Amino acid sequence: MNVVLVDSGGANIGSLRYALQRMGVEAPLTRDAETIRRADRVILPGVGAAAPAMARLREAGLVEVLRGLGQPVLGVCLGMQLLCAHSEEGDVDCLGLIDAPVRRFHGQGDLRVPHMGWNEVKACTEHPLCASDAREGWAYFVHSYRVPVCTATLATCAYGTTFSAAVGQENFMGVQYHPERSAAMGMAVLGNFLAQ
Repeated sequence: MNVVLVDSGGANIGSLRYALQRMGVEAPLTRDAETIRRADRVILPGVGAAAPAMARLREAGLVEVLRGLGQPVLGVCLGMQLLCAHSEEGDVDCLGLIDAPVRRFHGQGDLRVPHMGWNEVKACTEHPLCASDAREGWAYFVHSYRVPVCTATLATCAYGTTFSAAVGQENFMGVQYHPERSAAMGMAVLGNFLAQ
């Protein structure tokens, strides 16, 4: 299977590539439009801020490329947020592939921002991405912005408020947590994505 990682400047590339290698998948990092178009599966990773990441995608000429993909696409962490319509982080328009906004967490009481650490994820609808061992479990999060529960929500997590831990719309999917750092559940989600 031909899997590629889109180079949007994220910092979690090494650990994500290693997780895929453990599954027998070599996934090169690329900004080449044709390589991305020809891939069987495309992963948009990301750690950082929405506005600079969107600027990098625009500079590389990849915004319309990503919007035009017909194969399964998985956004991870910031990558999931970039699939959405608009982010409060930098007040930036994103790819618009998931019909949802990205909102900032507001700390309450003992709840600190960023939301960092292990938290429980529960699927709220039937979807291949959240099948089997990925239906519910514990996953590792690091984020200050969230996608509210919406029609595209596949799984939820609670941290002060309930938010989307996974989303899906047509061939575009995303997980807010880091599957490469989420033990069995993370590997199950990656396996489900590759199996689609």
